[in-house]
Amino acid sequence: MDLQELSDRQEITDLITRYTRAVDTRSFEDLVHVFTDDAVLDYSIVGGPKDVPAVVVPWIEKGLAGFDRFQHLIGQVSIELDGDAARATAYFTNPMVSTDPDGTEKLWEVGGYYHHDLVRTPLGWRSRGIVDDVVWTRGF
Repeated sequence: MDLQELSDRQEITDLITRYTRAVDTRSFEDLVHVFTDDAVLDYSIVGGPKDVPAVVVPWIEKGLAGFDRFQHLIGQVSIELDGDAARATAYFTNPMVSTDPDGTEKLWEVGGYYHHDLVRTPLGWRSRGIVDDVVWTRGF
């Protein structure tokens, strides 16, 4: 493995972290630094849209509005490099907390994979597509 490959792998891993941090901190405007403008975000497995960021990001924001807090945990990240393109799959677990009117907290969990189709741009690696591949849920 040469230095360029090591650098690419780290930059892609950082991009995946940037995605989850933007969502977890409700900094949805920061997703512009994750996706290309014409990226296709596919959340159809959970009843969401499959469309460009301008359509899908507001859907994500609205869907998470009912939770007080959430925290993505990223596990293994598999990266396949092909010049200025790459594919990455990141295992994820996402615990989320909501609060009932009586103050009781409920824990909801989702686990699965994020599949990214990536491209190197003049601004660094960007995702030109993500598939939210939910494998399991708890509490829903």
